[in-house]
Amino acid sequence: MKFSLFVHMERSSPDVSHSQLFSDLEELVLLSERAGFETAWIGEHHGMEFTIAPNPFVQLAYLGAKTSKIRLGTGNVVAPFWHPIKLAGEAALTDIATAGRLDLGIARGAYVFEYERLSPGLDAWGAGQRMREIVPAVKRLWEGDYAHNGEFWSFPKTTSSPKPVQKNLPIWIAARDPNSHDFAVANGCNVQVTPLASGDQEVSTLMERFRAACAAHPQVPKPKIMLLQHTFVSDGPSETQEYAEALSRFYCEFGSWFQNKRNVSQGFLEPLSTADREAMPQFAPDVIARNLVIGEPTEVIRRLKAYEALGYDQYSLWIDSGLSHQKKRKSLELFIEHVLPAFA
Repeated sequence: MKFSLFVHMERSSPDVSHSQLFSDLEELVLLSERAGFETAWIGEHHGMEFTIAPNPFVQLAYLGAKTSKIRLGTGNVVAPFWHPIKLAGEAALTDIATAGRLDLGIARGAYVFEYERLSPGLDAWGAGQRMREIVPAVKRLWEGDYAHNGEFWSFPKTTSSPKPVQKNLPIWIAARDPNSHDFAVANGCNVQVTPLASGDQEVSTLMERFRAACAAHPQVPKPKIMLLQHTFVSDGPSETQEYAEALSRFYCEFGSWFQNKRNVSQGFLEPLSTADREAMPQFAPDVIARNLVIGEPTEVIRRLKAYEALGYDQYSLWIDSGLSHQKKRKSLELFIEHVLPAFA
């Protein structure tokens, strides 16, 4: 099982500048490359300081000039916010800028907050249908001289200009339900899954759905599957508890963004009270400590060995957490020093 880093610029107050966040992101990616991580992933989000990445291709192209080995992936671009020609061309140019190291992750998106602002009236179903239309269109545009007449986009014969360096640029689909797994496998795409904070039973269920999709399409070469999970390595019980409490706050805020009911000012969500957090017991610190991969190295190794045994090809450390850059870096360094050697 290979390892990757899933990382965004994030902040909960204007005390830290965006420029500093950009530098911090670069430092974490360079640290991951030196450790031999497979990929660094950055997703697309709009209008929120909770996750800052209006166009991940910009960050990835910059990182391409600062790195030499680590692959650089969109985790993910939001399909309904793109035109197929624009997505094909920008992905291809980023592949050139990164010397053939781009992985293109595509998702339907999740936040109604973003749908309302970039595509009013859009819902998750409509976003998913757009994702299903854009993926094969992008592949055909890379081949060139492709005309499209679909439900959401139509255009005359067009060629992606430029074309990617990679002959078969990897495409990854964010999948959760069985239909998404089936679509990804049927179209020769790799699969990204995350149980969020649902625990190891969901990790197993997601693998079962992937296996079922592979079995339904035996003619398609088996794609890869990546598991994305919040993962923090501590130096003792008190730090483990600190991480659990921080991730509890993170998921309560994540849930509030998802519900789209709280006021947002200058990109910051209205602060949650203790009562607000207590109203989300599924994200209580003790639940988070049990369901996420948080703990001392031996415990983290035990959990990850179980995921490797399930058949996951790549494990991505989700480092977004609301924690300081120093705490993120410390956890990542502990992972590299004490956990990574167990998977050499």
